[in-house]
Amino acid sequence: MSEHLLSLAIWVPIVAGLFVLVTGGDQNAGWARKIALVGALLGFLVTIPLYTRFAPMHGGMQFEEMRPWIETFNINYHLGVDGLSMFFVILNAFTTLLVVIAGWEVIQNRVAQYMAAFLIMSGLINGAFAALDAMLFYVFFEAMLIPLYLIVGVWGGQNRVYAAIKLFLYTLMGSLLLLVAFIYLYFQTDRSFEIADFQRVALPLAVQGYLMIAFFFAFAVKVPMFPVHTWLPDAHVEAPTGGSMVLAAITLKLGAYGFLRFALPIAPDAAREWGWIIVVLSLIAIVYIGLVALVQTDMKKLVAYSSISHMGFVTLGFYMLVDGAPTTYGVEGALVQMISHGFVSAGMFFCIGVMYDRVHSRKIADYGGVANTMPKFAAFALLFAMANSGLPATSGFVGEFMVIIGAVKVNFWYAFLAATTLVFGASYTLWMYKRVIFGDVANENVAALKDVNAREFAVLAVLAVAVLGMGLYPQAFTEKMHASVDTLITHVKTSKLP
Repeated sequence: MSEHLLSLAIWVPIVAGLFVLVTGGDQNAGWARKIALVGALLGFLVTIPLYTRFAPMHGGMQFEEMRPWIETFNINYHLGVDGLSMFFVILNAFTTLLVVIAGWEVIQNRVAQYMAAFLIMSGLINGAFAALDAMLFYVFFEAMLIPLYLIVGVWGGQNRVYAAIKLFLYTLMGSLLLLVAFIYLYFQTDRSFEIADFQRVALPLAVQGYLMIAFFFAFAVKVPMFPVHTWLPDAHVEAPTGGSMVLAAITLKLGAYGFLRFALPIAPDAAREWGWIIVVLSLIAIVYIGLVALVQTDMKKLVAYSSISHMGFVTLGFYMLVDGAPTTYGVEGALVQMISHGFVSAGMFFCIGVMYDRVHSRKIADYGGVANTMPKFAAFALLFAMANSGLPATSGFVGEFMVIIGAVKVNFWYAFLAATTLVFGASYTLWMYKRVIFGDVANENVAALKDVNAREFAVLAVLAVAVLGMGLYPQAFTEKMHASVDTLITHVKTSKLP
């Protein structure tokens, strides 16, 4: 069974999703929920051995599976994970389970289709993280947009269709350039779509530059980086709570992962030549988008801009180069930040969803004094707010601290500007928390609020344990990724000029 763990991680949720579609309907909503829960739980359980059986001293791929797929073009069903990708398969399955629980009572319309969309998307995202064949990656990378588009467009807010179309068009533009890059590399590698072959081929600096542009547009939109970030706030505001949780926790990470798996190892000389541009854009995201978040009146939009600012830390960690390669602290810190952001952002969006389900408003001005009527909820919300602000002993601190250490080794001013996110993050997060949670009860809607029920408490408690566990013992994560990060850095140090 161990040799098929990745296939199980991909196909268990997809099959469960299809089964929900077939057996569930408006008359069988209860069955749809139960089948979805079982499918999500099984999908999560099959990913746990990826961590427990992972060999931390091995920097290469593990749990590999290889089958011919389209032999005419030498396209293979080739799967594998290393320390750069393993955690995101687990994080994706974990988040999907929480999303199914989160939408248990809230979603009353087309329940089977809603649950199926998340399960199928979960399997497709796992496929993208595990794919070692470029075309297999591309298929999964593109296919996951379909259920995401439906989740935003069908179960979203008032402007859901606009947000869904904007999301789709932005990502489609970059994806077409990615396909062109893959086809070019296919012919340069004597007709192979293996990612490892792409990473070995020698390329002139100009060609690497063009490939870097293609990779940038494909993955920067997904992160999203400044200035191609404008689709994300719209998508978050209109998406249902589960959609925002998955979008922030997982789909953004696919873009950052693309930089690690494709852009840096395939075009390392271009990274040395023009990587400073990505550093500048990352710093702009950290500082400018943090200031934009300060003036938001919509809670979801504020957290969405916060996500863009925090993901700026990730791309900064990847492209701060010393001796022609990223630093260990920079890359590991960025990976830790990606995982932590998955926990924290999911928690914050779920908190906003809990209040929205009761008041049907995301406006900060419509709240005040929530702690008086929802004390348990207020305690959880405070933990996630502090983690989003980078409080030590929470997961939000670890990744930012490591990236700042890496930045100091490169340029003091990089570190100084990056550290401003600790100030801005605390400013907009705690300012929102103060206005929403503290003070006197603001109105009748707040006075009528009831504290979290058992289902909501369970979701919040699990995310709280994840945030505190990672903050108190980050070594459980860093020890698994260290060898793979060293392998990547060694690879990027080597010039690929012919």
